Amino acid sequence: MSEAAIAQTDVLSGEQFRALVSERRSVRAFLEQPVSDALLHSVFDAAQQAPSNCNTQPWQVAVVSGAAKERLKARISGDFLQGKMTMDFPYDGKYEGVYKERQYDAARQLYDALGISREDKAARGEAFYRNFEFFGAPHVAFVFLPENFGIREAADLGMYAQNLMLSMSAHGLASCPQTALSFFADQIREELAIADSNKLLFGISFGYEDRAHPANSCRTDRAALDSAVQFITE
Repeated sequence: MSEAAIAQTDVLSGEQFRALVSERRSVRAFLEQPVSDALLHSVFDAAQQAPSNCNTQPWQVAVVSGAAKERLKARISGDFLQGKMTMDFPYDGKYEGVYKERQYDAARQLYDALGISREDKAARGEAFYRNFEFFGAPHVAFVFLPENFGIREAADLGMYAQNLMLSMSAHGLASCPQTALSFFADQIREELAIADSNKLLFGISFGYEDRAHPANSCRTDRAALDSAVQFITE
């Protein structure tokens, strides 16, 4: 293959990757249609190629569907209403300055898409509650970190999750990563017979996007490259 052909192949590959990354976003309404077992295995098998510290591959994942998902949804949605929450990791990050602004803008864009005003606290609460119904998704994956691992290995789970969600996008599926699902670590372990030594970091609801739902018209912005990346040569 000539250098020109190689260069052209690289350009096309780069464009395809950028399109795939741009296509991935948090979807908050799904069709009831389940994903086939064969497709599920293909998607998750590709995600296994994620990098990790010393190749430890620390992620442990439970993919929940069907009747098991419905039982779990009933339990955690009910426990949320009763304030019964149990977390393995503290939710104590503080968003200030530009980070707070980004959080506010993302919430505003979502509520605008749903036609919910800032003053309508009841409607906002109902929209948040849908987290615990998995936004109607037919499947949800829970990502666990084995105990005795720390922040570096937690970063490995983040890299795995990005691999997984890009794999979903490449196979025509949509997803939504949800920290909110980590609010029920004990309940989820109990329902799914997961060992106590696996600590819940987050969940990912996924399936086929409901393109007609107004929530999925929301598109959040990304900061300019120079606000996050420095190219240092001297």
